[in-house]
Amino acid sequence: MDIVLSAFALFVLSPVFLIIAIAIKLEDRGEVIYSQTRMTKHGRTFKMYKFRSMCMDADKKKEKLLEQNEMDGPAFKIKDDPRITRVGKFIRKTSIDELPQLVNVLQGDMSIVGPRPPLPSEVAQYTQYQMHRLDVKTGLACYRECEGRSNISDFAQWVELDLKYIQERGFWTDCKVILKTIRVVLMCEGAE
Repeated sequence: MDIVLSAFALFVLSPVFLIIAIAIKLEDRGEVIYSQTRMTKHGRTFKMYKFRSMCMDADKKKEKLLEQNEMDGPAFKIKDDPRITRVGKFIRKTSIDELPQLVNVLQGDMSIVGPRPPLPSEVAQYTQYQMHRLDVKTGLACYRECEGRSNISDFAQWVELDLKYIQERGFWTDCKVILKTIRVVLMCEGAE
């Protein structure tokens, strides 16, 4: 299912990829695709792809923003992040920035549905219980994405949703998560 859906989506969405790539290039002439080391099943690392939504030196500027973190636990997120570009605001709100992860799914690094892939620096802060998020391949869509997205700032709740998915996962569960995620994304619910 992962290979068929990701290949089909990449084919259908290729015009969107082209338009977004042009928009990013026109805004600041920087790289179109941002890659970052993330972790998946059993702590294996891989390069996750996204459309770049932040300024070119965003990672260097993060250190100065750490005290403004609005997430509970090891994850990092702040409202009105000054590193986000104009195009970046749009592609984040519509979740278009995540579309290059379809390539990660096609490569076998991610699944269509599964817990979102964490940074190694976040995993280093996990408790033994939280490590169970990595018992399955990480994914593009998850319970958190279709049940609140950015509105869920409590990391413990995020972990519980991921572990609930791991217990309930299966073909029909994945179909429901995919359909719910599409609806939430189209309605821009919980997006920042």
